[in-house]
Amino acid sequence: MRAVLATALALAVAVLATGCGESQAERGSSQPQGTELALTLGTKNFTESFILGELYRQALAASGYNVTLRKNLGSTEVVDQALQRGDIQAYPEYLGVAATVVAGEDVTGKSAAQTYRLARDFYASRGQTLSRQTPFENVDAIAATRYFAQRERLSTVADLRRLPHFTLGARPEFETRQQGLAGMQRVYGLTNARFKPLAIGAQYTALDEGDVDVANVFSTDGQLSTGDYKVLQDPKRLFGYQHVALVVDDDKLDRLGGDRFMQIIDNVNQRLTTDQMIAMNRAVDIDHADIAAVTERFLRQNGLLHAE
Repeated sequence: MRAVLATALALAVAVLATGCGESQAERGSSQPQGTELALTLGTKNFTESFILGELYRQALAASGYNVTLRKNLGSTEVVDQALQRGDIQAYPEYLGVAATVVAGEDVTGKSAAQTYRLARDFYASRGQTLSRQTPFENVDAIAATRYFAQRERLSTVADLRRLPHFTLGARPEFETRQQGLAGMQRVYGLTNARFKPLAIGAQYTALDEGDVDVANVFSTDGQLSTGDYKVLQDPKRLFGYQHVALVVDDDKLDRLGGDRFMQIIDNVNQRLTTDQMIAMNRAVDIDHADIAAVTERFLRQNGLLHAE
């Protein structure tokens, strides 16, 4: 009888242990452990993209994720190819660019909500997911020195049509993009432009030295806070709506914890206002502050570096 009881007790312990193991595995599926917490995150080739990547990296690290940050990959065309090849599993993208460059849609004049839906639906068709978008947007814009704008009475992009000719400085891919010179020619009739390719970041020096008359800038550039430049209005919204969202591969998102992972990204995104982004861009580009220090200060001020 004692032998029978001992055997029964052993079986009960085994069943209980198995049940506990299943419960831990189920919990692990919602909060993945080990290698499932690893992510390779890419960024484009300019300051704000570096800042966004570092914000996400630090916020995710505070919740136990191990993020490899591959910075300065290049333009949207380059980064999107890296995503499709699996070299990276996620990156922050501007939604108007996603809709036009990646999805091939015309978003001229469309609303921010329409632009988001176009980008979201396209990525979904490829097995990718978008986070929620940021409050801020960083729109391509055309700027001149304040002196040149006043002298030529420039207020909008359409005013450039009055000039016999003008030189436009911009990153190389801007020349053929619909949200670039090709679109400016189509929408505003600016056939009087001469294009000069410039590296991102060099456009302000080119303006200051008179190498170009106007330049493509980003509306959250820290340099614009100096007051030395005038951004020309885009009344037809050629450059679209450019809020930011993280695009991530669906299969990887599932392994990262799905909603748990995305909530961390959304918590960062919802605090990224235009003023906050301009301040961080200025700190890095003008004050030459360390990017990691700038982003850590922002995250701490917003209570986003507390480990879960």
